[in-house]
Amino acid sequence: METGKKALIFQGGWDGHEPALVAERFRGMLERHGYACEVHDTQEVLADGEKLMGMDLIVPCWTMGEIKPEYTGNISRAVAAGCGLAGCHGGMCDAFRQDVEWQFMTGGQWVSHPGGDGIDYTVNIRKGSSPIVEGIEDFHVCSEHYYLHVDPAVEVLASTRFPVVDYYHSANRAVDMPVAWTKFWGNGRVFYCSLGHHDDVFEKFPEAGLLMERGLVWAAEGKAYALEHGLTTERFESKAKMY
Repeated sequence: METGKKALIFQGGWDGHEPALVAERFRGMLERHGYACEVHDTQEVLADGEKLMGMDLIVPCWTMGEIKPEYTGNISRAVAAGCGLAGCHGGMCDAFRQDVEWQFMTGGQWVSHPGGDGIDYTVNIRKGSSPIVEGIEDFHVCSEHYYLHVDPAVEVLASTRFPVVDYYHSANRAVDMPVAWTKFWGNGRVFYCSLGHHDDVFEKFPEAGLLMERGLVWAAEGKAYALEHGLTTERFESKAKMY
């Protein structure tokens, strides 16, 4: 059934994160909720700022690599206008390491996964933080344990305790590192989940899949809200040099 709801997924970068598989998984999640999805294997589509403005959701699955500043700018303006932005693991928050606007918009940047892959840890749900986590209990994961530098403005939905594996960071006190969060960029909703080192994480640990699916939809629904309430970006605009 045609709903008019549209999502754009672009995938690529480091193959170790299985971007094509993750992109297809996210396509399936969104199609279950009536979104028509485009999956692009290059970044060229990001040159079309008008097209991005017409999307309900943009999903990056692109670990590391580089992005043209004008592409980041097009995404930034589309999200500020109400389009959602959502992604997981390195596909969103270890993308484009030299692009600080990308990091500002997404809310965090990966810096390490102490111990590598195969670390057993617990994801602790912050109950009451968002409808996204309603009914989800704390759950176990065996995967990479992501340590990130995180925007203090984010709303943390789930976290995990560090350290689990000793490394130089373990000389400090124990900390609760965000695993999933939401934030706003202008009128747009942003969702991130650090799980998803491999595509099958979302099957092996069903709570991770449910968290991701709900986050994608939450971010996408912000566009309709912005349009319904006549929200504009006027109060956010500035001619000052930002980056």
